[in-house]
Amino acid sequence: MRYMIIVRATPLAEAGIIPDDPPLMAAMASYHEDLARAGVLLDAAGLQPSSKGWRIRWSATKPVLTDGPFAETKELIAGYTVIQVRSAEEAMEWSRRFPRPFPAGTDCEIEVRRLYEPQDFAPGGR
Repeated sequence: MRYMIIVRATPLAEAGIIPDDPPLMAAMASYHEDLARAGVLLDAAGLQPSSKGWRIRWSATKPVLTDGPFAETKELIAGYTVIQVRSAEEAMEWSRRFPRPFPAGTDCEIEVRRLYEPQDFAPGGR
């Protein structure tokens, strides 16, 4: 089972400010090293601010491209980690260990979602 641990963006992330917080950065590096040693880490990355991106919205007639930045920070993603584990419980345990993604004093959250697998699309899939 693959799960994505999604780090929600904050105004700090949208400003493109990388926290100058050595303990936070060390905790994040250590966590990802633990995932790699356990053989469950598939991918992880931080994302540039939405000002460096765009969205494509499909209407009834054609796709419409909109350049960032995007106003609703709470709907944006600042980074992600993808893990492959044997159970939802194992994914939950790893996500509980995820370090605080932004400095203390900054409201922040992560969200965890299971990825679809090919068998989910087969007849009688989960």
